[in-house]
Amino acid sequence: MSKKKNAKKPKAEQEPKARKMAAREDGTMSGLDAAAQILGDAKEPLDCKTVVERAFEKGLWKPAGKTPAATLYSAIIREIAKKGADARFRKAERGKFERAS
Repeated sequence: MSKKKNAKKPKAEQEPKARKMAAREDGTMSGLDAAAQILGDAKEPLDCKTVVERAFEKGLWKPAGKTPAATLYSAIIREIAKKGADARFRKAERGKFERAS
């Protein structure tokens, strides 16, 4: 009989992962936090490209990837799908989002 030395604990016994802090050492924040702030300040729904541009101009987020608008879009869609009515964002029209009240 062989026993597994590194067997994982069942999910019920695992400790929940701590959420990373939004503020970083360089003063920026996560893309979703920056988008929430930008969309909260905006008076109309915005597309992700505009949100990324405004966040970069204000120094809130410094994306490292080649397609930050696509990254932000998928992150917002994931949050809406996961949290539903509790999400920080709402899809206003095709490709545009607004801050949920």
